[in-house]
Amino acid sequence: MKDGCSLVLDVGKTNAKMTLWTADGDCLARRVRANEPQRGGPFPTLDRQGLEAWVKATLKDLATLGRIETIVPVTHGAAAVLVDQGRLVSEPMDYEADIPAEVLDRYRLERDSFAATGSPALPNGLNLGAQLAWLDTLTGPWLDEAQILLWPQYWAWRFSGVMASEITSLGCHTDLWRAIEGRPSDLARARGWAQRLPPLRKAGDMLGPVTGEWVREAGLHPDCQVLCGLHDSNAALLAARGHPEIAQGDASIVSTGTWFVTMRSLAPDTALASLPTLSEARDCLINIDVAQRPAPSCRFMGGREAELIAGLDSFHIKDNYDAAAVLAATPELIERGVMVLPTFAPGFGPFAHHMGRWIDPPDEPNARRAALGLYLALMADACLDLVGARDLILVEGRFAEAEVFIRALAALRPTASLFVSNAQDDVPFGALRLVRPELKPKSALTRVRPLAGSLDAYKQRWRALIEADCKRARP
Repeated sequence: MKDGCSLVLDVGKTNAKMTLWTADGDCLARRVRANEPQRGGPFPTLDRQGLEAWVKATLKDLATLGRIETIVPVTHGAAAVLVDQGRLVSEPMDYEADIPAEVLDRYRLERDSFAATGSPALPNGLNLGAQLAWLDTLTGPWLDEAQILLWPQYWAWRFSGVMASEITSLGCHTDLWRAIEGRPSDLARARGWAQRLPPLRKAGDMLGPVTGEWVREAGLHPDCQVLCGLHDSNAALLAARGHPEIAQGDASIVSTGTWFVTMRSLAPDTALASLPTLSEARDCLINIDVAQRPAPSCRFMGGREAELIAGLDSFHIKDNYDAAAVLAATPELIERGVMVLPTFAPGFGPFAHHMGRWIDPPDEPNARRAALGLYLALMADACLDLVGARDLILVEGRFAEAEVFIRALAALRPTASLFVSNAQDDVPFGALRLVRPELKPKSALTRVRPLAGSLDAYKQRWRALIEADCKRARP
């Protein structure tokens, strides 16, 4: 049995993952579980109970492989629970819940400006504040002792019994935090939510040892320490910073999964006045990294769109994948002008209000994969433009192995150095670097070779078609 191991619990929207790591940064084991929203109550919720049962059983198994000394929770954003004196008052809402229009309309009159928070007004419950407003309508008034725990810190509390808040989670399009000023939003103060947030701790702070429940039922050692945890996109950013090519330079990270999140990680000496003016209407936002620096960001729901455009389960993107055949199909598609126009996830991304459609759709599966790769590259390129990306770009996550996507993106940005990470565990590895900041990734970055030829004309036609559609749709 290995000593000095760390466990990362990575709860994504589509899947949850647990990874066990040695002190040297080797991954000993990996376990994955699919997530399904739960229905039947007043709103759809995340499967907290199913996740807890899986976590307990999986921990019991992993604890036989190594002595787990630290646990780091990392999750997607836009989820929280309400806890009163150790009792769960509400289940975590699924951020795709349809919040009633009258609740959203009233809420949006109260929220701080985009310029103040860096949180755009998002559909459904993607602004955590909108979830809280609906929850307040359904269950309020809340008792004086009730506290709001964001999703990573919920898991930290479940493991340790200690409540905390954390900046990367508060700062990811919640409407609860003013990124530049470093304080709760006026909305959060006026609604009384700021006073319900537990004390602010750093992502890498040790909250305390695991409770006796986890010692008895999961076989953990009583000295196992629990970290505060962080937002998953910021964990990917920490992993990227471990590479010497990225280190402390100005770099843009394209983290791919259900969401494609482009975050520009600023060099420490970057003047905030030099940052681009972000567009609220184009799904731009300001994230906050673990060092409390703003990270201009833009995103779209690329993994979800992959399912709708090409019938692909984004978590198994490499299944039945013939990279050579997909690449071989690409030149003809470009020549014919085959393309996908955004968006197949309405309300999200840099073209949020444009209705997705095909131009000359192919029937052959490899050709559809190739067209999808070109589409994802065009969308990522638009996001990189919006955050003011410079010369250094890293693509990580499930789609970093999708050849057409990464090579088309390199062709679209010929003056940039575009790399991919070969590690399949970038998010958990980034979380692990909270425990051991000195760790370097085991695999080197790979420089991406662009597709042959220029994609300028293809890109110009794609954007012109989008603009023409938008003009026709305007009243």
